[in-house]
Amino acid sequence: MDKKTTSRDGTSLAYKVTGQGPTVILASGAMSTGGTLAPLALRLADHCTAVVYDRRGRGASGDTTPYAVEREVEDLAALMEAVGGEAALFGVSSGGALVLEAAASGLPVRQVAVYEAPFADLLEGGAEREAVYKENLGKALAEGRRGDAVELFLRLTGLGEEMIRGARQSPMWSGLEAAAPSLAYDDAVMGDGLLPRERLTAVSVPVLSVVGGASPEWMREAGRAVAEAVPRGTYRVLDGQTHMVEPDVLGPALAEFFAG
Repeated sequence: MDKKTTSRDGTSLAYKVTGQGPTVILASGAMSTGGTLAPLALRLADHCTAVVYDRRGRGASGDTTPYAVEREVEDLAALMEAVGGEAALFGVSSGGALVLEAAASGLPVRQVAVYEAPFADLLEGGAEREAVYKENLGKALAEGRRGDAVELFLRLTGLGEEMIRGARQSPMWSGLEAAAPSLAYDDAVMGDGLLPRERLTAVSVPVLSVVGGASPEWMREAGRAVAEAVPRGTYRVLDGQTHMVEPDVLGPALAEFFAG
């Protein structure tokens, strides 16, 4: 991140601009930074001006309490102003839920694309799972148990216990613990974990909802539900891809949508 701008509440936001063409701001998911999406930005650079940024509370960006989802929408507004006043938005996972909310809030968004926003409507017991996670995450963070908070998130993503134990012993663990408070932000962005159908009717711009063909059925159906909930939605499946989508596969699909 080699540039800075300031959000409405004074929070410093770090970002990086790559390429040329229609501007697209890329929002990362939980436990990730703008650097996570840098490879995707490079795949878009021949077709778009791709902007990656560290969401508040992570990476080189600052943080200001108390948190509210509206502050993250204001962050996107500040970034849009910094890069020309209008942009398309892309979000992966919980970042997808964030950019949908930003569009519903009335920001001058041209288009929106999301990759597998994990709304749990079609996961058996999904609502209960989300409620338990929210409660346990809140307790762990309130008690300063950052490692336990990270474990809760990793289990939510389906990571096995052996892999979690291995992660705890890895060099990356200290970085995960440092970012743990931002898990509450992603949890707030996801609301109750279910698709906000009524809210999505306010998204008037074209929306592309992309999923991986090798992802779980509930995740694929959640993506379809996003496309069906917005007035101008399109659903697309990338064969063989999972939630850890390959930039070389996702990039062309997004470029076609944003710059085609």
